[in-house]
Formats: sequence, C-alpha cells, structure tokens
Amino acid sequence: MRLDKPGHPDNDIRDIDRDSLHILPLSMLPFQTKALKRARMIKNVRLEAVIEFFGGSEMGSGQLSVEDAAKEFGWPRIPVHPDLIILRKIAELSSYDVYSLRLTLRERDLVVNEINALRLSPKKVKELTSYMSAFTRPLLLEVYGTEDMSIQSLDDIINLFRSPDLKRAREKLRSMASRLGIGLSDIPKFLEDYGDIFLSLSYYRNCLDSMLPNIDKFVASLQELRRSHQLKHDVNLRKTCEVMERTTNDLTAAITGRFENFDRSTDDMWHDLSAERFRKVENLIRSYHTTIGGVLCALSVKIDAWTRVFPDPKVGAPMKRAEFIHAEMKQGFEHIRKIEDNAPMLASL
Repeated sequence: MRLDKPGHPDNDIRDIDRDSLHILPLSMLPFQTKALKRARMIKNVRLEAVIEFFGGSEMGSGQLSVEDAAKEFGWPRIPVHPDLIILRKIAELSSYDVYSLRLTLRERDLVVNEINALRLSPKKVKELTSYMSAFTRPLLLEVYGTEDMSIQSLDDIINLFRSPDLKRAREKLRSMASRLGIGLSDIPKFLEDYGDIFLSLSYYRNCLDSMLPNIDKFVASLQELRRSHQLKHDVNLRKTCEVMERTTNDLTAAITGRFENFDRSTDDMWHDLSAERFRKVENLIRSYHTTIGGVLCALSVKIDAWTRVFPDPKVGAPMKRAEFIHAEMKQGFEHIRKIEDNAPMLASL
C-alpha cells in the first residue's frame, strides 16, 4: 500500500470531521482506491458503520455498507482487496474520536498517513481551555505556588517551563523532576504527556456536556410516550421505552462516575507526586478511552438523530415518534450496553 505525501489534497481533514466521535475521514488511511480518499466512514442511526461518499443538508447522504462498496468497486473475493481489509477493520470500531483511534488503529496494525490526523483541531483545543484549567491549576500551584501567571493554554505552560524566569520556579522544577525521577530537561515532555491525557478527558467531558440537554429532552419524550393514552395498549413500545430510558440514564451516570474517579485519582497524584503515580493515572484514563469514546459516540448518534427529527416536544405526534423508535432508535441500543459491560473494572486500576 502506498502512502500519500503530506500535504496531498486528499489528506485535508475538516475540523468538524477531525473533532467528531462518529466520523472517520478515510483520507487519513493508506487506501489505494481514489474514491475512498474523499469519503468518510460514519456511524448511522442504527450504529452501523457505513461509507459516506457525499453528504449535505440539501443533497442527503450517499452511503454504502462495506460489503456493498466492495461490490461497487468490483473487487474480487479472492484475494481480498487490501482496501477491503482496512474497511472491515475500521467498521468494527465503536468510536472514531482521535483518542480511541490512537489505540484501536494500532491494535489492528493500521498506520495513518500523517500522525497529526489523530489530533484535535486547534479550534477545538481552544474551546476546551476552560475544561483544561481544572488540570493546569494544580500544575501551576505545584511549581509556582500561584495561579496568576497569565496562562491561557497548555503551550503557554510548556514554554514557561522551558525557560523559567523565576528563581523559585526553577527550584520547584528541580524538585518536581526529582520527585518524578526524571531530568530537568525532561519536564517539557512530562508536561506534553500530562496535557495530552487531560486534553482527552476534557474532550470527552465537553462531548457529554454538549449532549446532556438533548439527552434530558429525549428521556422526557420517552416518559411522555409511555404515558400516552393513544399508545397505552402498545406493550412492546412501553417496554422498549423503558429499556432505552434506563440504558441512557445508566450510561450517562457511568461516564459521569468515571470522570469523578479520574478527578480523585488526579488530586491524589498531586498530593504525592511521582512518575509512577502519574503513569498510573495516565494509564487509568487511557484504558477507558475506547469505552468512554464508544459510549459517547453511540449516544451522540442516537440523540442527534432524535433531535433532528423531533427538535421540539411539540413536533411529531405520539404515533410518529413511536414509529421512529421502532424503525430506527431501538436498533443498536444493546450494542451500547455491551461496550459498557466490557469496560475494565475501576477497582483493578
């Protein structure tokens, strides 16, 4: 398989795709088929992985399953086309966010054309500044003993540490390096690792926070449907609504609980800082990337689909909502539960 040269137009990735949970721009992978380089793999409302060759509010979405795409391209059954091997591997992934992809692509021996493809856009990083402050604050307190250092981003901190202009800061840096068991010159690398792992946590928090208002509306709609006089004899619908409501609430609570656990682990780390404790926290958070990413990806696809069709509680009669639940929404909910059930135990970490 050939790799496209950096800067090739096919490697351009839009910010909205780069920062998404459910979109994988195929230009980041070494496909031989040119048409695939302009396509995206997405999760549809049923949580099926499909290849989207075009899409837009006016033109709709042109999608094919992986196997249908293979037929469309006329690939032989034997030997299996190299592009089909890649497509089958990425179709089974639960999330396409950059942090999950770093792990899952490596596990499947897939290499991206450019490493920067697995980074959030600068715009998204800037949006996450307020979330990151919760993690940069203890860092500043540890080294400078103050939060008032006019720090706006992690890069500001890294640059500050590379050339500390305060004698006290240099002494604290040496102390930090000693406690971490690393050299003073290795502090910037530690900070970059620190920033990256907590940027991932900030990203996932932001994804959940942006969903919560619509999750609440969705759950309220399910409760209203169950009380609907028009559908009171539809036992299957009531049961489906109960399962979806319980699953949505349980998963939201589980993700929130993990965030709280990560916060406690981070606080404990700063009370007794060492390289070992940081790596333990880092590994703890990273081990949950695919679980958190997978659950948030599935929830976002489902909630976004519901919100697009029923943007307001007054839109859509009970029967129309029931039909959409049976036809689209209930499919894949068992998959979300499996992602959560397969998560590692917090106690073991």
